Amino acid sequence: MMETIIKEIETKNVLTKSNLPVGDYSVNPYVGCTHACKYCYADFMKRFTHHPEPWGDFLDVKIWPEIKNPQKYAGKEVFFGSVTDPYVPQEVACQRTRTLLEQLQGSDIKLSIQTKSDLVLRDIDLIKTFPDARVGFSINTLDEGFKDDMDKAVSIERRLAAMKQVHDAGIRTTCFISPIFPGITDVPAIIDRVKNQCNLIWLENLNLRGRYKGVILDYIKEKHPELMSLYDEIYHHGSRLYWEALDTRIRSYASEKGLDYVRNDDSMKKPFDAPPVIVNFFYHEEVKKSARK
Repeated sequence: MMETIIKEIETKNVLTKSNLPVGDYSVNPYVGCTHACKYCYADFMKRFTHHPEPWGDFLDVKIWPEIKNPQKYAGKEVFFGSVTDPYVPQEVACQRTRTLLEQLQGSDIKLSIQTKSDLVLRDIDLIKTFPDARVGFSINTLDEGFKDDMDKAVSIERRLAAMKQVHDAGIRTTCFISPIFPGITDVPAIIDRVKNQCNLIWLENLNLRGRYKGVILDYIKEKHPELMSLYDEIYHHGSRLYWEALDTRIRSYASEKGLDYVRNDDSMKKPFDAPPVIVNFFYHEEVKKSARK
């Protein structure tokens, strides 16, 4: 196995203005991500960073000037983790995410964090100081074998346990069921598992493009040949029938369980102890307009 190539790089500003529906600014304390998810869309970053190494085999640790006036970001939503996980294993030693949280203390930002790691538990003390902070955990399967095939992050059980601890600490939590693999991801089963320990559930479909399209389709062909016709229908012929059927199924499931199922995130308007809101983000080209309504 190739050893991860780690180096420090200097950057003028670690907060970047964002067009994402989940934040005014995005924060990525690292370039690259050692979770090495096979379906990771963020490997497009190599076009700009010119890393010759495979995605997942390198990590650039960002060093930035200390933020001395964090109040200038007051009221803005700041999203940690748009193209890297802010809690990669190297964060234990590098502490770039914790350093930034410390620098943003008292800024009155709307903090959102997305991770596949339970290392976020280390920073509960800091996260709780941000009003209405939200921590999301990416979970797209309850099958540890499939998870291990797809990424090097911590186990699903560790993510679920961390989600509960964060939620029990009074911090809003999100379960990001993404990407949903057709015929593999059991969405209702995941919702059943997390519905008492999160405030929001995001649903996002598997969107195959670029280099990893072939990687995933080769995996399906080898490990799930019975699904190849379905994947061909979706990813070579552009059919939406599977997603439309899943949408109908989840809508019915949500109704049975007394859960809100919507196309926009209004979870912050609900009491902390209310049942989670399920948000459908199946169609990527519609995410921005649906989330901004």
